[in-house]
Amino acid sequence: MSKKKISIGSKLYILLCFIFFYLPIVVTMVFSFNSSKSLTKFTGFSFRWYKKLLTDEGIISSVYVSLSIAIIATFVSTVLGTITAIGLSKSRKVVKDCILNINNIPIMNPDIVTAIGLMILFTSLRMGRGYLTMLLAHILFCTPYVITSVYPKVRSMDHNLADAAMDLGATPFEALTKVIIPMLKPGIFAGMLLAFTMSLDDFVVSYFVTGNGVSNISIVVYNMTKRTNPTINSLSTLLILVVVVIIVAVNVIPNVAKKRRFKRESYSTPLISKRVKRVFSIVGFACVGLFAVYCISSFLKIKNKPELRVFNAGEYIDTSLIEKFEKEYNCKVIYETFDSNESMYTKLKSGASYDIVIPSDYMIERLISEEYLKEIDWSRITNKKNIIPELLDNEFDPGSKYAVPYYWGTVGIVYDKNVVDKKDLEDGWEILNNEKYKGNLYMYDSERDSLMIALKALGYSMNTDNTDELDKAYEWLIDEHDKMEPVYAGDDVIDNMISGNKAMAVVYSGDGAYIVSENGDMDFFVPNQGSNVWTDAMLLTKDCINEDLAYKYMDFFLREDVATTNTEYIGYDSAVKSVYEYFRDEEYEGNNACAPDISNPKNEAFHDQNEKTRMYCDEIWTKVKSR
Repeated sequence: MSKKKISIGSKLYILLCFIFFYLPIVVTMVFSFNSSKSLTKFTGFSFRWYKKLLTDEGIISSVYVSLSIAIIATFVSTVLGTITAIGLSKSRKVVKDCILNINNIPIMNPDIVTAIGLMILFTSLRMGRGYLTMLLAHILFCTPYVITSVYPKVRSMDHNLADAAMDLGATPFEALTKVIIPMLKPGIFAGMLLAFTMSLDDFVVSYFVTGNGVSNISIVVYNMTKRTNPTINSLSTLLILVVVVIIVAVNVIPNVAKKRRFKRESYSTPLISKRVKRVFSIVGFACVGLFAVYCISSFLKIKNKPELRVFNAGEYIDTSLIEKFEKEYNCKVIYETFDSNESMYTKLKSGASYDIVIPSDYMIERLISEEYLKEIDWSRITNKKNIIPELLDNEFDPGSKYAVPYYWGTVGIVYDKNVVDKKDLEDGWEILNNEKYKGNLYMYDSERDSLMIALKALGYSMNTDNTDELDKAYEWLIDEHDKMEPVYAGDDVIDNMISGNKAMAVVYSGDGAYIVSENGDMDFFVPNQGSNVWTDAMLLTKDCINEDLAYKYMDFFLREDVATTNTEYIGYDSAVKSVYEYFRDEEYEGNNACAPDISNPKNEAFHDQNEKTRMYCDEIWTKVKSR
């Protein structure tokens, strides 16, 4: 009786584990067929996101990059790892121990350390980052895993068998391929699968060593997560199905073959083996041929076309406009993305070269001070007249010498009109300390924006470097943290607020506009104490190669029709005056409430902090997040 109870309990435990592991996958697959953008509300069955996925040239290209690099890196690392493992078995103990310890360093090292190290190495060697550097990096970090998988098998095998084979007339190569390799097959296959998985899954190393518009699946998916993008679900579902098919094929086909196998004459076996080998050879050559055709066609497609290198934030452009620009000017745009101004700065300092970069105000100020930019020749930008005048000649770029405004916005609070009392909004940022909404609040997971909220609530400038004022801002944040129990969230706050999971959230105005348009119960306001009114701008770098094309690109995105299409896609406020006014119209999905207000004198733009203040703010924010 007791055994039966234990058995039932064990089965229930296993079932719960499987549900815990696989329920997120099932949810992802279900929502890949959702007709709306929501990641939490299923509004109807549709293949909309699959159609978008299969027509997205950037995603298709990333799949090709991921698979080709994973296959090549797996093959090379498997060969290198196997040869190294066999060689170690014949080495002296001191050499063997030394190499094995060195081999463990990349495995135990944090990915970010390996990534930065490789980035510096390739920069020092003056290697142009792109497909080759990503491939070399993948080979480097996959090889140690192969060595670790193969070496135990090498140690356990009988080395006398290889010697016996050579005594019987086999060459050293024949002894290797016909005796040693077959005995090591389990370890080699384990290392091969591990290398393939590591390569296909890698993000951190790939992100820092790539360039020239080369992105793998991980980088593309990461950039998609900056905004609500259900195409991720479709891509994930297809990858899951491919993995399932491979697993089923590997496990089922051999069993089916065994059941269908019957007695054959001895002479027929070699004939069948030859046919099988021939089929595999034909398939292999066909794959290589298709790969070569793809590479040649891709090369011929962009050959003799002028190139423009653009570096922009992820999910911050309607990519169809890039294709439109390429057709209009018969050129190729090498478009890369970053996840933050700081990661962009790291790449630039590591030696990466671009024609146009699109950072935020305080980072523009830093780049100007470090003489990274070229001055703008405004006579070559015919659409300057379209720009909102207030966005020109500002504090971070006096005289508008370097920056061509791209998009702008502010930080405010999106709130549920059915939960939040309108009278409480009069408290401004202090509403975030109103215990009526305890546990019902999202704070934006951003150091500078969170400190900005506290400083503005206390009546200070958000650009202060006064440690006493910063200490008071720290106390304000700690008090809010302990009293209100907020959830610090990133871009996932968008779908959570659309679903009405909390009463309030600190968000950027563009995200607020999207939330309000998707959920009629939500509204947005910017407290009267002032907020961060930021501006992102297009900059011409000192490394710009094709200035003529760069000016055409900046002018293109100041065109009214282009800016309208782009604004509809990304949701933020355009620097083009007519487009900004159109989207501010109250008739356009209520976005008027989310439009940044430039009339409030308490609004500010972030300035670049000095090193001492930056480190002090980092320390404060770490203390807040660690509570």
